[in-house]
Amino acid sequence: MANKSSRRTANATDQAGLATLSKLALVSYENLERELRAANATLEAQARRFETAIDNISQGICFFDVDERLILCNRRYAEIYGIPTEKLHAGAMLSEIVELRLAAQTLPITGEAYLAFARSINASSGSTTWAAELKDGRTIQVCHQPMPDGGWVATHEDITELAASRLVANERVSLQALIDWVPDYMWVKDTESRFVVVNRALAADSGRQTGEMIGLTDFDLHAPELARQFRACEQDLLRRGQPMVDEEEFIVDASGAGKWLSSTKVPLRNAQNEIFGLIGIARDITQRKQADDLRNGQAQILEMIAASAPLEDVLDRLMRLIESQLNGIFGSVLLLDKDGSHLRHGAAPSLAKDYTNAIDGVQIGPKVGSCGTAAFRRERVIVTDVMSDPLWEDYRGIVEPYGYRSCWSTPILAHTGAVLGVFAMYSMTVRAPVEAEISLIDFTTRIAGIAIERKLAEDRIHFMANHDTLTGLPNRALLGDRLSQAILYAQRYHRWVSVVFIDVDNFKLVNDTLGHNAGDVLLKTIAGRMVECVRATDTVVRLGGDEFVVVIVDQVPDADIVAATVQNIRAAIAAPVQLGEHRLRMTASMGVANYPKDGASADLLLANADVAMYRAKELGRDNFQFYAPEFNATVHEKFLLQEELRNALARSEFTLFYQPQVDLRSGRVFAVEALIRWKHPTLGLISPMKFIPMAEETGLIVPIGDWVLHEACRQNKAWQDSGLPPMMVCVNVSARQFKDSNLISRVVNALADSGLEAQYLELEVTESLIMQNVEIAVATMNELQSLGVQISIDDFGTGYSSLSALKTFPVVRLKIDKSFINDLATDEDDQAVASAVISLGQKLNLRVIAEGVETDEQIAFLRKNNCDEMQGYHFSKPVSAQDIMTLLNEDRGDDTSPGQRDHHQ
Repeated sequence: MANKSSRRTANATDQAGLATLSKLALVSYENLERELRAANATLEAQARRFETAIDNISQGICFFDVDERLILCNRRYAEIYGIPTEKLHAGAMLSEIVELRLAAQTLPITGEAYLAFARSINASSGSTTWAAELKDGRTIQVCHQPMPDGGWVATHEDITELAASRLVANERVSLQALIDWVPDYMWVKDTESRFVVVNRALAADSGRQTGEMIGLTDFDLHAPELARQFRACEQDLLRRGQPMVDEEEFIVDASGAGKWLSSTKVPLRNAQNEIFGLIGIARDITQRKQADDLRNGQAQILEMIAASAPLEDVLDRLMRLIESQLNGIFGSVLLLDKDGSHLRHGAAPSLAKDYTNAIDGVQIGPKVGSCGTAAFRRERVIVTDVMSDPLWEDYRGIVEPYGYRSCWSTPILAHTGAVLGVFAMYSMTVRAPVEAEISLIDFTTRIAGIAIERKLAEDRIHFMANHDTLTGLPNRALLGDRLSQAILYAQRYHRWVSVVFIDVDNFKLVNDTLGHNAGDVLLKTIAGRMVECVRATDTVVRLGGDEFVVVIVDQVPDADIVAATVQNIRAAIAAPVQLGEHRLRMTASMGVANYPKDGASADLLLANADVAMYRAKELGRDNFQFYAPEFNATVHEKFLLQEELRNALARSEFTLFYQPQVDLRSGRVFAVEALIRWKHPTLGLISPMKFIPMAEETGLIVPIGDWVLHEACRQNKAWQDSGLPPMMVCVNVSARQFKDSNLISRVVNALADSGLEAQYLELEVTESLIMQNVEIAVATMNELQSLGVQISIDDFGTGYSSLSALKTFPVVRLKIDKSFINDLATDEDDQAVASAVISLGQKLNLRVIAEGVETDEQIAFLRKNNCDEMQGYHFSKPVSAQDIMTLLNEDRGDDTSPGQRDHHQ
């Protein structure tokens, strides 16, 4: 029983333990379940937070496992590729998603190609980034990162706007690089004229980097006045909307250098045609501008030279032109004076005046600075530092106060090689000239040489026109002016003027026995002695041959004082002269006329002194005579000759001879000069030298000249009618004729009466005649030219016409006076004048003819110097009209030149 009870008790105890154990298990499960639910809740909350975070990322994100099943993706991923979010559930296969993207047209390539590409990317171990261009134009950047378990995570970012921005940036960088290669200035400005784009060339010349230029205006770069001009121009352009093309503008860059620009500015418009700025490009044309200025300046200077502008003005303009071409250069010209040993100031507009004064008159030598040494050596002297160069040792104290540190001097040479002066460039810096400066030095010395030579030639021509070529004394042309001035002075101050007419006795005998050279030496000796006998205010004149005139001015009214002076002159002439082996003692016949007793005009004084001189000759020569009224007995003879001259025209005592004019190149006779002769019934043939002055004085020259004009035209027409080739007939027009108001009508009548065409008539007028009243003379010549008549200047070189006036004369030919031809072969002065006249004629497009040509040597010189034509005994003396016809008929088959044919004597 007990065992049974014990078993019951034991069973009850086990059951109670099991119940307790069951309760404990239940409680433990419940606790575990609660913890699990809490953990799940926590995990779910974290997952929701993670999903929220992923969904709010701007990039699309997707996770795939090793089997290409989608684990997770965010909403941005679905938006990028246009896939509904509900279709992108966990477990979706990559191939399914590719089909969804194909349907949404957000797959850049075919499905198979994309899967193959994705799997090749997955097979790699490293991260990979690429950009996909979708069909809708968007650009998606994909960053792929593999995971250790074989899956992968990828981000997808829409970078369309970023790519465009980067493209613009790249394009802008490329554009900047491109325009920086352009050597011209290029820029873009907004509507407020602020720089938006600038290339390197503009920035560099503005002293800035390209980035520093953005936002600046012209007021930050240029002087206010220039900046205002630029802004006004640009605002006007923006307002009008019209471009500005190739306008020249001047600026000063950051270095201080002036520049000329050719600028083009064009307004910029947007798609709505609104102007939002302007674009500009400017090319540096400084060198071209300087070249243009140099050419224009050279032309102006040559015009000044041709117009006979003062040499100092020409050289000053030349220096300013050169200085305008260079920076920091000062030009100077020094002229070699007549003694050939000193340099005189010519032009230096920018050098310090005190310095130019200090070096004015410096003597040339082997160690005289740059200029004096260059003239001495006849070569260029470059001194790079005047403070250390030994050539400037004696002149440093002069130049140092002015800061000139280098000086480059070049001699100015004539075409013959003679030194005319020196051109110098000064600089404030120690340096040698650059190539451009060397080129300008050569240019300047050439132009300066032309100007100086032209001035010397003009002076020489003027001197020769007013002075005797042998003795250098004033000639007849200058005598009239000097004597007239002396009379005016004497009239005002109640003084005397004495005119002494001198004729050297038996001079012809010296020429005939000892030769012309000896005669020339004798005349020069006598001339020099006479000059020494009088004051500097008096004048000694050679009229020609062995005739001289001395004008003694400001005389006390005392005949004894005059006689003493004249006696001194007589004694000086009588002093022995050594001519080679011969010792000569010459005498002179001298006549004196005093103002106011013996005449109130220059002509009357000269005439009365001449009468007194002839009285001295009558009294045995070697004496002097004061004028007395009874000496004028010869005037009656002159009066009778005048009366016969009046009747000569009515009695047909005049005849014309003709002297051919020949082309020196072809040898063809192209014209004849009509020369009048008087066949006096008792005196025989009278030279025109005797009766033409009388006719001029009495006024008979007008009817006589009219007869010559009619007869010459008639004869020329007759030659043409006889079958001779047409040629010119040249007729001299005297001063009285030229001033005659009926001259034009007389010419018209002569042409009409003869039937001769005007082109075959040439009228010769003298240089001095024209210059008596240039304005009236030119008007008359223009009227004649309008008829078709040609005009030539006779005896050129003996008058005093200015070269500037000569340019205005309507003439076709210059005739070199025979006084310059006589000794042409041997006399250098005559050669200089002749060559100068020929050169002048060529430059003025005028034909040049030499008269009085008698020798082959004269012909050779004229040909060498390109003279066009000649006239003289070398070809033919003046002959009758019949002889001209015979001569021309002979020459029609003869093509030889005038230097090769037989002379027609």
